[in-house]
Amino acid sequence: MPLRFRNIEATPDDPVASWGFEGMLAAIDRGYAEHWTRLASAVAADPGLEPTFEDAAEAAESRSTVRLIRALIEHDQRDDRERAVQRLRHAFAATGLTQRELAARLGTSRSRLSTYLSGSVSPSMDVLVAVERLADEQYALRSVPELVLR
Repeated sequence: MPLRFRNIEATPDDPVASWGFEGMLAAIDRGYAEHWTRLASAVAADPGLEPTFEDAAEAAESRSTVRLIRALIEHDQRDDRERAVQRLRHAFAATGLTQRELAARLGTSRSRLSTYLSGSVSPSMDVLVAVERLADEQYALRSVPELVLR
């Protein structure tokens, strides 16, 4: 039997952000793995959903399901951080700059950049986008002579 929400207009097929407290509580207590993973992914991706999730988790009857969903959220967040670090490392390598040069271009210290590259500190999305933009610019500069020579 599929999950149904009671007393709210949202359905389990709607985005998790529209579920609210009642939808999240229903998903925790009466949902299935597909609902728990959707809920966990949404909370991991949107920290604004965390307070509502925490309220629903506190009211939920199934403590084991709450523990499972929290573990899924942590896993998703860890995966997101690891993907961000991998993107940053790839973009850094593509810039062809030294850590000191890149840090200066970003307006930060070499030691701070090093913490981002090691994964011990998560870079902000602004830092990641800036490094990827620099990598794109460096690629374009290296490609221009090839185009001119053809």
